[in-house]
Amino acid sequence: MILLLGATGYIGQAFAAELRRRGERFIPLSRKAFDYTSFELLFDYVRKIRPRFIINAAGYSGKPNVDACELAHGEAFQANVVLPQTVARVCLVTQTPMGHVSSGCIYSGAKILEKGHLRLEKDLSRPEIRKLFDTHPERFFGFTEEDEPNFSFQNQPCSFLGGTKALAEAELRQSATTYVWRLRLPFSEQDSPANLLSKLLRYPKIYDSVNSLSHVDDFVRACLDLWKMQAAYGIYNITNPGAVATHKVVQMLQRVLKPRRFFEYWIDDDEFYREGARAPRSNCILDVSKLLRAGIKMRPVEDALEASLRKWRPAQATTPSDQALAAQMAGFLTPNHHDWTPSLVCEDSEMRVTGE
Repeated sequence: MILLLGATGYIGQAFAAELRRRGERFIPLSRKAFDYTSFELLFDYVRKIRPRFIINAAGYSGKPNVDACELAHGEAFQANVVLPQTVARVCLVTQTPMGHVSSGCIYSGAKILEKGHLRLEKDLSRPEIRKLFDTHPERFFGFTEEDEPNFSFQNQPCSFLGGTKALAEAELRQSATTYVWRLRLPFSEQDSPANLLSKLLRYPKIYDSVNSLSHVDDFVRACLDLWKMQAAYGIYNITNPGAVATHKVVQMLQRVLKPRRFFEYWIDDDEFYREGARAPRSNCILDVSKLLRAGIKMRPVEDALEASLRKWRPAQATTPSDQALAAQMAGFLTPNHHDWTPSLVCEDSEMRVTGE
């Protein structure tokens, strides 16, 4: 039995779909159905059902983007810092291994090879850096799992989201039976408000930089493969190998999807932060050597982008059946008494509700 927290969120739904595909027995939980933020309730729940693994896919990343976290410090801190610590404490006491979805947004920049030496460049949005990446991408190297976060409360400036994610990782590093899976700018072929491709299609202006990206389905498969093959616990950067400039992604969008719109870019950082953004942006490249050495195979990022656009599925409006399903799931999962024993085991039920 696997316990999946944050099952109705963007990443949680991807985990649920992959677990169903693999025939794994699991219980999906959302905060609306069960308050797993309470140590007492979660501890009692885990002690009774005795899961063999807990996946924490819950968190607060902000909608439509990280700027929302700047206006909701309390919610972001509770979801991104306090909740992972709560889950980790429960796992420690019950001796249950855990996988935690983190983020690469705790870094800014990349390492650039110059005259035989690597130098750190923190601003990948500078025009000369983007031009260098377009002509010599092989000179750009990412942050490894051993590199200290440089986009955190201890290394300002940073977004509030980046700060909370770095705090959570600092605590989880102490756990001997925890995976920390770093996600970066998720995308897939399914149109969704949390999908990077969907955002680029809808943003009135585009902020151009260089980043690592994670195909959502590739990400969750890699996470579960690490656990199934009993890879060493610890932190893993899980992005599709390589990096890509935003304007290259837009060019792919134009070529494949042919949207009926003109893509306009912010002139520079001054204009972007004056008119279009509240929080500093993390633009970074992550090194996935550790993941590959563990035996996990990932598609190159440009291949994953091309495939997603070729298979693009536009969003559909929520139907009454979707709403009924959400209500049904909530009814099944909500305990009525403290001595409640869970009975739902999700093996093949649909989880189409969105957004935690």
